[in-house]
Amino acid sequence: MKVGTDGVLLGAWAKIPEDTQNILDIGSGTGLIALMMAQRSPAELIDAVELDDEAYVQAVENFENSPWSDRLFCYHADFSEFSQEMDERYDLILSNPPYFPPSDSGDLTSPRKRARFTGSLSHQELIEGVSKLLSPHGTFCVIIPEAEKANFSLICTENKLHIRRSTAVKGTPESPVKRRLLEFDFQQIALEEDELIIELERHRYTDEYINLTKDFYLKM
Repeated sequence: MKVGTDGVLLGAWAKIPEDTQNILDIGSGTGLIALMMAQRSPAELIDAVELDDEAYVQAVENFENSPWSDRLFCYHADFSEFSQEMDERYDLILSNPPYFPPSDSGDLTSPRKRARFTGSLSHQELIEGVSKLLSPHGTFCVIIPEAEKANFSLICTENKLHIRRSTAVKGTPESPVKRRLLEFDFQQIALEEDELIIELERHRYTDEYINLTKDFYLKM
C-alpha cells in the first residue's frame, strides 16, 4: 500500500492539544497517520485499528522499526467490534476512511482497493464508534471526498458531534474542491473554515502545502 496524499494531509493538519494523552487511528493501513502522530506528539499511547491482514502485518513492522515503538500499538480487528469492546476513551481520533461505494468497488483483490471500499466500514459505523470512544473534550479529525461532506456531517450531528474546523482541499487553484479536512467534537462553537491548495502546477507545490507537510517528506 502506497503512502497517499490524503493520509499525509490529515496527519499534518490535525491539531494535537498539549494535554493529549492517547490517540486512535482508525483504518490505519500500514500505520502512516499513527506514525505521524508519534512524530508530532508526546502522547503516551497511540493505538491503531486495521482489519486487512497484509496491511496489519506491515503496520506492526513499521511500528516496531520506528523510534516510537514503545508508544504505538496496532489492533487487528473490525472497528465496529473494537468500539463495542474497548473501554478506553481517546483524546484524539483520526481516520482516513474508505470512500469507494460498493457499486464502484470493482476489483477488490489489492489491499489498497479493499481498504478504500466503504463496504468494509460504513460512515455510520465509523461515526457511531467514534462517538463511543471519544473523550468528552476530545476531537475527531477526518478527510473525506467533498461530495460526501454533507451526509457525513449529518451523521456526525445525529451522534452529537459538531464541526469546529473545515478545510477545503484543491489540487490546483483552478481545480474544484476534491477533499475536505474536518474536525469534530462534542462542543458547539464557532466554525473555522479555510482552503488549502496543493500545487500551483504539476510538482510545483504551494508554500502552504510545503510548510504543512515538509516534516514528513524526505524531499520537499
